[in-house]
Amino acid sequence: MKPMTRYLSFWLLLAVLLLPWQSGFARELPDFTVLVEQAAPGVVNISTTRTVPGRAQTFEDFGQDVPDIFRHFFGDRFPAPPGSGPGRGMERQSLGSGFIISDDGYILTNAHVVEGADEILVRLADRRELEAELIGADRQTDVALLKVEASELPTLRMGDSDQLRVGEWVAAIGSPFGFDHSVTAGIISAINRTLPRDAYVPFIQTDVAINPGNSGGPLFNLDGEVVGINAQIFTRSGGFMGVSFAIPINVAMDVANQLRDDGRVRRGWLGVMIQPVSRDLAESFGMESASGALIADVDPAGPAAGAGLQAGDVVIQVDGEEVEQSRHLPRLIGRVSPGDEAELVIMRDGQRRELSVTIGDWPDSEGAGEQREERGSQARLGVAVAPLEAAELERLGLEAGVRVSDVDPRGAAGLAGIRAGDILVSIDHHAVESPAQLVELVESLPTDRALPVRLFREGRSLFVALRLGQG
Repeated sequence: MKPMTRYLSFWLLLAVLLLPWQSGFARELPDFTVLVEQAAPGVVNISTTRTVPGRAQTFEDFGQDVPDIFRHFFGDRFPAPPGSGPGRGMERQSLGSGFIISDDGYILTNAHVVEGADEILVRLADRRELEAELIGADRQTDVALLKVEASELPTLRMGDSDQLRVGEWVAAIGSPFGFDHSVTAGIISAINRTLPRDAYVPFIQTDVAINPGNSGGPLFNLDGEVVGINAQIFTRSGGFMGVSFAIPINVAMDVANQLRDDGRVRRGWLGVMIQPVSRDLAESFGMESASGALIADVDPAGPAAGAGLQAGDVVIQVDGEEVEQSRHLPRLIGRVSPGDEAELVIMRDGQRRELSVTIGDWPDSEGAGEQREERGSQARLGVAVAPLEAAELERLGLEAGVRVSDVDPRGAAGLAGIRAGDILVSIDHHAVESPAQLVELVESLPTDRALPVRLFREGRSLFVALRLGQG
């Protein structure tokens, strides 16, 4: 009996000792109740309506096994849905979230929430429904600014997204699947995330549950300040999987202010095409690490050309901030106001250089060229090439180059990623003037290191690393 009594006494003592620690741990967990009570009135539900063209469906849309009785009455097509037909269409609706940033009715949301909308309806926390005007939308950052005719609306406080730290608690309020004012919470998983096709936004990654309908809603810190706009999720199922992305509020408010004042967003433009720096390319350029943004081509009428930047330069710093990966360069340049100067640090021919560039305004469109094929040969590279006429080079904006018409996939060129249809512009910084000159050039190049090769492909320039010892 005594051993059992001692055993029970031990566990009772341990429980008594752990109780204060458990209580302290519980007190450390955040309480979002006050935050929600204060912030929820400033969060709105957004519904949009757009008209899409209607059409009568053919029986083939449903397969071939259609009873003849249907064909007898309807011919080869089903009738179009009621209310559709020539000049009319079907109404499609979508749902999202947003939040009020000024008491006179300005509202922030995602651009994709209101894209293509014929009508935008905002439902407030007090159940009022107001028609909203789209002031402007910026696809590059996925931010849209709306305006409703109202006054003395509840507003949210804006925070400073530059002060966010990985691991801190955040909460979201929105309308997932149409359920108004749903609250979810989590932590910041990462900051400064760059997503494919979203080069201008340093996304905040969180594990806050975000689902369809949450888009455009606010992300709060523990002080009840908005630090982001919930914009995207990573999912394979269509629902939340633990990875969500928000637009930093500093970025969003800058866009909103420009949309309100000018109706458009101005962002810095350098006038270059870039690509990542691989290890082999870093070696070929005499760099110690594979970092920075490699300039594959320079717009002759752009700011970069005027400042002396060249294809083959690697930008490693912008205004003292490191360009760790190529996708960081558009973001750093984009936040420089057009007309202002930016100080660039580049690597050229293995040497570090500094350049000042007066940043331009982002143009509305870009052009692309077409190409045609002829034949020639270059055995050592494992390619067949053809000369290009001066008129075609001028049309493409190139000073030199030969057309690659065939590639041996096991040769050096094939292993480097060179394709049929590419224009071979330079190898190891030597211009390729003709097929014959290419033969002489390749014979004189080293085989013990990677060589930078500049190509022109589908209207764009890029570099690949070539090793003549391969293949």
